[in-house]
Amino acid sequence: MAFTIGPAGDTAMRLSFQEPPSPRLTRLLLQLQRTAQDYFFNALSDSVVGYATLTLFFTPLSLQRDQVAAWLEKTARSLSDSQETHAAHSKETVVLPVFYDPAVAPDLVTLADDLGMTIDTLTTLHSATPYFAYATGFAPGFCYLGTLDPRLKTPRLSTPRQRVPAGAAATAGRSRYSGRWPPTGARPWPPRSQRALGPPPRAPRRSRGSARPPTR
Repeated sequence: MAFTIGPAGDTAMRLSFQEPPSPRLTRLLLQLQRTAQDYFFNALSDSVVGYATLTLFFTPLSLQRDQVAAWLEKTARSLSDSQETHAAHSKETVVLPVFYDPAVAPDLVTLADDLGMTIDTLTTLHSATPYFAYATGFAPGFCYLGTLDPRLKTPRLSTPRQRVPAGAAATAGRSRYSGRWPPTGARPWPPRSQRALGPPPRAPRRSRGSARPPTR
């Protein structure tokens, strides 16, 4: 796997893999994150896994860029080449209930119309595929899930929504991903333009989507 290493602000270093996101890459990044946490220990203030990146944040005055870059290069190459990489991650399936109903899903009808399909077909396509949790971010508890069925790709809303219902499932423009809003509610900034498909149901209804997160 090809990658680059460079600074990310005054107290951070970033490892970026030069390939598309994949479950194998996410598992590798999580393994690198755990290894860095064990190696740098108290020198790390935080570490963040993205689609294809690992960013290490260091406490003030503890960052030695040359040493960190050398360690990242050696460790990334070693784990990338290892035949046992990713073996320790859970394959637990987490079921996320979604209430697909126009009464509570602000974009369900218009999205179905834009895609030229019925609500039942849209519901089946969105809920039938197991999703992999590639990353979390943007807001606490927000998880980026993939891969979205290509038949559900559509432009983002032309007018961003100021608020998204708590726990709503959504698709994000023409990207490969779907998402689930945190259950505590969100007033995001900037305003979001994802298509909201529906919140969690109060009682089982219609269908259920599933996610397969790379838990530690």
